[in-house]
Amino acid sequence: MSIAVTPYVRNVLLLDGLVSGAAGIVMAAGASLLAPLLSLPVDLLFWAGIVLLPWCAALVFLARRQVMSRMLMLDVIAINALWVAASFGIMVAGLVQPSLLGVLFVTAQALTVALFVALQLGVMRRAGAAA
Repeated sequence: MSIAVTPYVRNVLLLDGLVSGAAGIVMAAGASLLAPLLSLPVDLLFWAGIVLLPWCAALVFLARRQVMSRMLMLDVIAINALWVAASFGIMVAGLVQPSLLGVLFVTAQALTVALFVALQLGVMRRAGAAA
């Protein structure tokens, strides 16, 4: 089954891609500047930023399509949900000991991604209602 990439779906995917790309550039390019402020490892910031760049490209690619499979949208949702879980998980598990600013940074980006999960779940509900 497929989902029509309506203007709403396109905007959700493009906004996710834009935010992911901007965060990726800031984290990858600014890792050495951000690390001391956030008390997060330089490598974590750098590689998390690098991972976001192809993710951004994939979301933009999907947004430019006319239709996409429901499974592909579920994959987008799952990847975003895993990002949220990993973001909170590294703090809860004590894998990092961020400063207050670091906790706010990780929490803000995780909540932003959680918002995209909610919007994308809404896309799935709309697609289910339309089917």
